[in-house]
Amino acid sequence: MDELTSGKGVVFATGTPVSNSMSELYTMQRYLQYDDLEKKGLHHFDSWASTFGETVTAIELSPEGDSYRSKTRFSKFYNLPELMSFVKEMADIKTADLLNLPTPQAHYETILTRPTNHQKEILKTLSERADKVRNRKVESHEDNMLRITNDGKKIALDQRLINTLLPDDPESKVNVCTKNIFAIWEKSSEQRSAQLVFCDMSTPKGDGTFNLYDDMKGKLIELGIPENEIAFIHDANNEKQKAELFAKVRSGDVRILFGSTSKMGAGTNVQSKLIALHDLDVPWRPADLEQRSGRIVRQGNENKDVYIYRYVTENTFDAYLWQTIENKQKFISQIMTSKTPVRVADDVDENTLNYAEIKALATGNPLIKEKMDLDVEVSKLRMLESNYKSNLYQLEDKIAKHYPSEITRLKGQIEKVNEDIKRREPKVQGDGLFNGMEILGKTYSDKKEAVEELMKILPLVPAEGSMPIGNYRGFEVSAFFNQIAQAMDFVIEGNLSYNGHFGESPEGNIQRLDNVLDRIDEELSKLENRLSDVQYKLQVAKEEVTKPFEKADMLKEKTLRLAEVNRILDMGEVEELDNPNPLLEDVKAAIVDFLDREYGFCEESSHSNVEQFNDIFSTGDLVYLAKSKSNVGGYDIEYSVDLSNFSWKLTFADSDIRTGQFDGSTPEEQAQHFKLFLEHSTKDDLLSIDEKTTCQMLGLPYTRESLDHDMDNDGIADRYDHDIKDSDAFESTYDVDGEEKRPSTLAQIQAFKAEVEERDYKSQKKEEIEEEQVI
Repeated sequence: MDELTSGKGVVFATGTPVSNSMSELYTMQRYLQYDDLEKKGLHHFDSWASTFGETVTAIELSPEGDSYRSKTRFSKFYNLPELMSFVKEMADIKTADLLNLPTPQAHYETILTRPTNHQKEILKTLSERADKVRNRKVESHEDNMLRITNDGKKIALDQRLINTLLPDDPESKVNVCTKNIFAIWEKSSEQRSAQLVFCDMSTPKGDGTFNLYDDMKGKLIELGIPENEIAFIHDANNEKQKAELFAKVRSGDVRILFGSTSKMGAGTNVQSKLIALHDLDVPWRPADLEQRSGRIVRQGNENKDVYIYRYVTENTFDAYLWQTIENKQKFISQIMTSKTPVRVADDVDENTLNYAEIKALATGNPLIKEKMDLDVEVSKLRMLESNYKSNLYQLEDKIAKHYPSEITRLKGQIEKVNEDIKRREPKVQGDGLFNGMEILGKTYSDKKEAVEELMKILPLVPAEGSMPIGNYRGFEVSAFFNQIAQAMDFVIEGNLSYNGHFGESPEGNIQRLDNVLDRIDEELSKLENRLSDVQYKLQVAKEEVTKPFEKADMLKEKTLRLAEVNRILDMGEVEELDNPNPLLEDVKAAIVDFLDREYGFCEESSHSNVEQFNDIFSTGDLVYLAKSKSNVGGYDIEYSVDLSNFSWKLTFADSDIRTGQFDGSTPEEQAQHFKLFLEHSTKDDLLSIDEKTTCQMLGLPYTRESLDHDMDNDGIADRYDHDIKDSDAFESTYDVDGEEKRPSTLAQIQAFKAEVEERDYKSQKKEEIEEEQVI
């Protein structure tokens, strides 16, 4: 189809392009951008994933729930600005705020309820169960994190879902929701407005077992709502029954419809009379939440204002789950707009709470609230930092190219206009006096004759193109027919061109020529003002690029605190504090490999890499990975990492230049990121310091412009590097300074990957030969 239609034969349309994982973008690109993927070497998922994401292999529960399996999934996505720039070549993203559709105004309200003593006691048992699962004291088919998570959701919904013998709490969120449904039903009886109730758990099975659907329906009937006005989506067993049910809701015959997200989400068009929507529980996926609200915030609703209620049981899993899914939705919404997305983000594919989260929620740990707040604050600050960097790159580009070229252009035009002013013949003053005009090679000194001749030749001007008609006051004059205005215009050609309009008045046309020529002085004034404006903008831009991100300290503080809170939460009980990071030995081995690769001083030994590490570094957690001398002054440049918290530091002459910490909400994630960083880095990468920083440290003047540095360390000055300047990570670029071709970031990654594969292949062949020799 693409070959027949030049890539224009297939159109996809969806309201939720990313429903469960960012990797879904690859699937759409495979259908709609396959040729582009192939050209960039990204048509295989492995190459796409290695460019835009980081995969992590972890042990998790099997679908059957009775065993564990190894699963490789995305942990984080990188290079999101480049990815979304690539995707937007084939995707036209239109959000509701951009389309300005006539949808009702949604009012969101969170209704909080307090947990009962029974709920609190049951919640504590989840902590004990999580301990047993974590310490492998229970078989996976008996208990696991997924079951604990689901039980936590049940407790938050209604305690009777754990034990039907427990009392029905009058103030539970189920009963509070029931009362709210009745109040809205009663208030909107005249309009016969309808309501939707979403609940993914405790759905009706038709076997007589307890479920919240029947429980709430019975209570609503007791309050006075006719039974025929209440329906379950589960009662519609085929498309015909579903269509009949939807028609009743649209007409107001059925005014309360219960359903789950899967059955009452996408494809449910019952918005005509909807006035309220109730979320009793929390879906796992952001797309599910969007599908729920999309049933009521929709075109064709007769109500201008609608209400979406979310019911939350305090101090249970509810609040944290709502926070988590809203953060995921904000991330998806942000990348699916025209805004610049963050560079790195976690994937949204997750449906189980981890041990630390369960432990904190079950024990009422106040740190979980702090973590929720920090997650939001850090996310906002990173967005601001991303916008700051985007604006910074634009300013640097304008400083390097746009403003200088505009200043040069304006100065050139000013010079040309000055020459035209000198060239312009002064207008002869006095009644009846005329400068004279040359028309088609003949000079007319009498104004009346010149006007008559001019009016004779104007009808001869062709419909397209211009026609030279003569010379006036030292300038060539041409006429042309303006197709848009449907009128005859003229252009006076000097160093610059000056346009005007001929009219129907013969005498007035000479005056029109004079007016345009006399206004050349005004044109000069405009150009001079424009030049001053651009020069001012250049000066302001130079000042702006020197200003740091004003909330950098706050971002650093919040990020470090978030990492600390995550570590504390992940430690669990006090007796678990001594548990080592399981990836620490892998990190130590990676450090030895790095030193051997870069410096070659790790001799062949029967000792393992970890043992060699312990021999080399006996001073604790602080590890110096790289050291060099500066080109100016011969000062020491050192790069070190503290393995206790995976913070890093680059020093110049014993002064800190840059510090940071490897990403990760847990020490294991930080270790994994540090290990990957080492595998893809050289000592030059670690010790890279731009000339501007060197000059600042030494107190020397710095005269080169900001775009001369090399932010991605690929040997190309940023002013010529499309990887940085145009967010294009796919094409090689030309290093103007070095006068040579340079590979792109992607090409370097692929080259390194090929090198590793070749090295593994040679190692495998060597082992096979040695085995054959032994045999």
